[in-house]
Amino acid sequence: MSIISKDISKAVAILNQDELVAIPTETVYGLAGNIYSEKAIKLIFETKQRPLFNPLIVHISSADYLKNIVAHVPEKAKLLADAFWPGPITLVLKKKAIIPDLITAGKDTVAVRMPNHPLTLELLNQLDFPLAAPSANPFNRISPTKPEHVEQYFKNQLKIVLDGGACKSGIESTIIGFENDEPIVYRLGSTSLEAIEQVVGEIEVKNRKEEAPNAPGMLARHYAPKTKTILSNNLEETILKNKGQRIGVLAFKNMASSNDIAFQIVLSKTGNFAEAASKLYDALHKLDDQNLDLIIAEKLPNKNLGKSINDRLQRATK
Repeated sequence: MSIISKDISKAVAILNQDELVAIPTETVYGLAGNIYSEKAIKLIFETKQRPLFNPLIVHISSADYLKNIVAHVPEKAKLLADAFWPGPITLVLKKKAIIPDLITAGKDTVAVRMPNHPLTLELLNQLDFPLAAPSANPFNRISPTKPEHVEQYFKNQLKIVLDGGACKSGIESTIIGFENDEPIVYRLGSTSLEAIEQVVGEIEVKNRKEEAPNAPGMLARHYAPKTKTILSNNLEETILKNKGQRIGVLAFKNMASSNDIAFQIVLSKTGNFAEAASKLYDALHKLDDQNLDLIIAEKLPNKNLGKSINDRLQRATK
């Protein structure tokens, strides 16, 4: 029997019992639990097989809730929240003691965002607590952007996947931390650097950290298919080098032509970065299901959301 459902009242009841619910956001589906419940938070790490040193993102129903969980909000953080919330920007801010260390991997900062999905905002408004919600996939695997992806991963471990349809943005939020009150990008994501810089000026990017990462999504290998995947600047050349294998291709806007291609997906025939981002993970799921020897992914132009997509593809190919 499918665990996919639109029943918010059922999700509320399960979360109030310190159990987990998969929730839709505009970026990816999240594996959600009560931030104040040690049982629920431990269950998130266990279910995902996620290492405890990798912090979680707290999802809140309004910017006003920040004052309950955060000790200090820099001016530029306020500007970013005003400009982009609800939406795919996560802010890493000094936490109050009420936030459990388990969520923050022992750090004195907490990652917070206000998701832009009507179903999840309605859910949050019906709860007395925010939700910790990393992506609803086993650690390092491809993130889920449809309820069916989550069901495939966790059908025996969850009671409900709240059905919000396909995620619009399709890749995770952009994560911004603050050093001396100045913003720094810890993870590229669904809000482009260009859009952020229009609000706060030029911004530094520090989005790789293997030891004690400042935020989720900083590890070198992440978001990865089971099938061996390589990133290519020239699809035809890379296909030629790998002749004789069962090859799948993930192209940006133009179909690659070769008899050696067993399965191919084009992300956006018009070269639209937002469309490509929204389809990225679903395309990787489909390619991973084709019993291929190799997936060859085309590198996108390194601008706008192309930078974020390339970041995900690089981590998928490590």
